[in-house]
Amino acid sequence: MNVYDIFKKVAFQLDPETAHNQSMYLLSRFPESLATFMGAHEKLLEDSEGLDLSLPMKDGNIWSFPVGLAAGLDKNAEAISFFSSIPFGAVEVGTVTPKPQEGNPRPRMFRLKEEESLLNRMGFNNEGMEKVYKNLQKSDRHGKVIGVNLGKNKVTSQEQAVEDYRLLYEKFAPIGQYLVINVSSPNTPGLRDLQNIESLRVLFEGLKDLREKVNTPLYLKIAPDLSLEDIPAIVELAREQSLAGIIATNTTIREDIGKGGISGRLLREKGRMVREKVLEAMGDDPHLELIGVGGISDFSDLLQFWKAGGRATQIYTAFIYQGPPLLLNWRLELVKEMKRLSVSKFTDYLDALREDRS
Repeated sequence: MNVYDIFKKVAFQLDPETAHNQSMYLLSRFPESLATFMGAHEKLLEDSEGLDLSLPMKDGNIWSFPVGLAAGLDKNAEAISFFSSIPFGAVEVGTVTPKPQEGNPRPRMFRLKEEESLLNRMGFNNEGMEKVYKNLQKSDRHGKVIGVNLGKNKVTSQEQAVEDYRLLYEKFAPIGQYLVINVSSPNTPGLRDLQNIESLRVLFEGLKDLREKVNTPLYLKIAPDLSLEDIPAIVELAREQSLAGIIATNTTIREDIGKGGISGRLLREKGRMVREKVLEAMGDDPHLELIGVGGISDFSDLLQFWKAGGRATQIYTAFIYQGPPLLLNWRLELVKEMKRLSVSKFTDYLDALREDRS
């Protein structure tokens, strides 16, 4: 039993949100010590050369490892110093809204242990953009890429949504290395209505003047519940609006399980289908990047994504269930795979992997 297994055994005796809040408290106060105690501090690791990946990011666009932390775990950017000291290639914080927001009533997070999944109906609970900005300013990033996930406040109408995203873009564009427009959470009423093409076009046109002043790479995060037939039009819009790419996917709706968004293994197949459709629509376009997230739990999921043409991925729920050992094991698996195909760089490995498959 490793250190994280012991931690999880204790944490899983608490309700999920209490466990999360207490964990974030500890991780924000003792980041270096806890990373070392878990045996996951990058200073302790070998075989780190050649695992990096360049993506559309600002001011040092290198992911040190092709797996990053997805938004949702560090909503208020309070534990960046911990998450950036373990083997994540990048860390995405948020979702952050302009004003502080309590979110939906508790209980609002539930473990689906047998499926290694979570059901959440949090509702963008966060301390607001001013607090998150201050946390970002004072954080030790350990040279890692930091992204910020942006969402509108619940009280903001659909018609005024663009104003929220303008406030957020203007605030975080100078300090984040990439930004993400989140219109795909199922837990803010009406938010997913903004995913239709015309609403998205209005939103991105509304950001155009701000993006001309500070051109921070901008991604769009989409839901796994979109019709596959709608995805090519979204990719075309991303191309038209000069986005850096798409993040696929957010959580999925399963009303047979409960109200809210499902993440983890239960999302695996639906997330995979959407990602492969996005990759197909992107083709060989060098100006668009897909960051894959949602249901990625095993190294085999990474292999499947890479073989399909993807590169960078993110995790959240798998990290809750498996902890830092997951990242350590995946690094070892990747190094082993690279040796198998006689390459020393991850980017060369991707080419060799796809040739090996063919």
